[in-house]
Amino acid sequence: MNQRNPDPRTVLFDRLPSLPPDGYATHEVMNQATPLAGHNAFSADRLLVEIAERENIRWARDLLAEAGATVGSAHVAALARDANRHLPELRAHDRFGHRVDEIAFHPAWHELMSLAIGQQTHSLSWTANRPGAHLARGMLSYLWNQGENGICCPLGMTYSAIPALRLQPDLAAVWEPFILSSRYDATPAPMQRKTGGTVGMTLTEKQGGSDLRATQSTARPAGPRRGPGEAYLVDGHKWFFSVPQSDVFVTLAQTDRGLSCFLLPGWLPDGSRNRLLIQRLKDKCGNKSNASSEIEYRGAIGWLVGEEGRGIKAALAMTHLTRLDFAIGSAGLMRRALSEAIHHTSTRRAFQKPLVAQPLMQNVIADLAVETEAATLLAFRMARAVDDEEAGDATAALLVRIGTPVAKYWNCKRVVGVVHEALECHGGNGFIEEGPMARLYREAPLNGIWEGSGNIIALDVLRAAARTPDCVPAFLDELAEAKGGDRRLDRAIDSLAGELRRPDEHEARARRIAERMAIALQASLMIRHSPSAVADAFCATRLDADGGAAYGSLPAGLHQQAIVDRARMLA
Repeated sequence: MNQRNPDPRTVLFDRLPSLPPDGYATHEVMNQATPLAGHNAFSADRLLVEIAERENIRWARDLLAEAGATVGSAHVAALARDANRHLPELRAHDRFGHRVDEIAFHPAWHELMSLAIGQQTHSLSWTANRPGAHLARGMLSYLWNQGENGICCPLGMTYSAIPALRLQPDLAAVWEPFILSSRYDATPAPMQRKTGGTVGMTLTEKQGGSDLRATQSTARPAGPRRGPGEAYLVDGHKWFFSVPQSDVFVTLAQTDRGLSCFLLPGWLPDGSRNRLLIQRLKDKCGNKSNASSEIEYRGAIGWLVGEEGRGIKAALAMTHLTRLDFAIGSAGLMRRALSEAIHHTSTRRAFQKPLVAQPLMQNVIADLAVETEAATLLAFRMARAVDDEEAGDATAALLVRIGTPVAKYWNCKRVVGVVHEALECHGGNGFIEEGPMARLYREAPLNGIWEGSGNIIALDVLRAAARTPDCVPAFLDELAEAKGGDRRLDRAIDSLAGELRRPDEHEARARRIAERMAIALQASLMIRHSPSAVADAFCATRLDADGGAAYGSLPAGLHQQAIVDRARMLA
């Protein structure tokens, strides 16, 4: 086109009047909250800092602060969003038709795993060689459960596999350095070609669920010798096979001597997949970024762990710690939901005041803060008990045996209501997938299912009381550390002690007993360690009849503003 014949497309727009630079907007967007990002989820959390100081894990402060800054960053928030939008896919075959059984993840998943493993979230308990290592690692798990829950499954299983692996020292000598490495390597390859790896745990089958003795998978010796550390060939299926891209798996199978525990590599030294066929990935309600699957073993190669026929004992060496990690993770999930609710209600206004300044909303937030602090103290008390048990404290071992299922049961029950109420604080904005609350809402029920649903865990509390009678006195002694600090707790301890002496009534009331034990222990911990405003609110509403069934029903006379201020992230 030349000047004599101008382009008609430009002539048309030349006739338009000039528009102001902001003319595209139809209105000014006001009174919307900003994303919660750019905070340090450790250093800005008064309660976590207090616990770290009280439990004398100053040696871990720099690492915890680094993890807190990472988890609280806008970058990790974006990675978590992407990892949950672009879900893992099963690639059963390559383009030439060879069976490969690989899982393809979005790069965001791998970056999250690299960050968390680089901060030793899976390994610190075993590598630090310092007092309080389990508690410090628990804090890393607590923090990363606020970042992205999907990656916490492989991290937790890798952490908890070490006691089972150590039942077989020759296997531990080979695998432990590999799985405790802080260098994440996503390559689908044998350990000989990688810088580090993760552990999967696969126990349940279609017909059995939590009844592990109903396992149908079988194992036979691969050679003429049999015994601990010997190779076996495993055939069968697993119904919930989490993290099938892991490098090594702990599994159960029947031999002619009974149910036994085995360690199976994901890949063989020649680079081929072990005889482990992924049938499909589970389409789950939540925990979307993480892959869970159904699989079949067809002569998969593995090694016996522990004694043949004593597989339950070997598996319990692992589940003991996964249950602790779910109690910790549920508390971390509550903390994230609470932080989001405080941030939203502090920045959104109604009737000329921030929402959190409105009396009823303040009541809700304060109630959620009380619940979250109680859950956090309970979880980390059990983590400290694990540290003490490893140091040879026999009383701590008793407390771990009965207190871990108590903490797992109760924190996993309470997290659902906490997340739901925190979501409701956002109104409709909380139900939109662009923000984190919908993801937290779908995640909340899962910890109560993994490693034993509510009935299984409550019955395990009773099993501990019956089979190890000294557990009950150890638990009551722990409660009595706060005796005299509040008359309501004193009454609760006396009543609970009486109920625990009536074993003929226990099974049908197992949930109620576990609940009462959890609340009494939380109250004892809060009286010892929390500000009086928080402890008094807990005792008034959880031990007395002065609380309602829904959050936000704290009675009059409590210092709600002080409770909210304590839970608010520091600037």
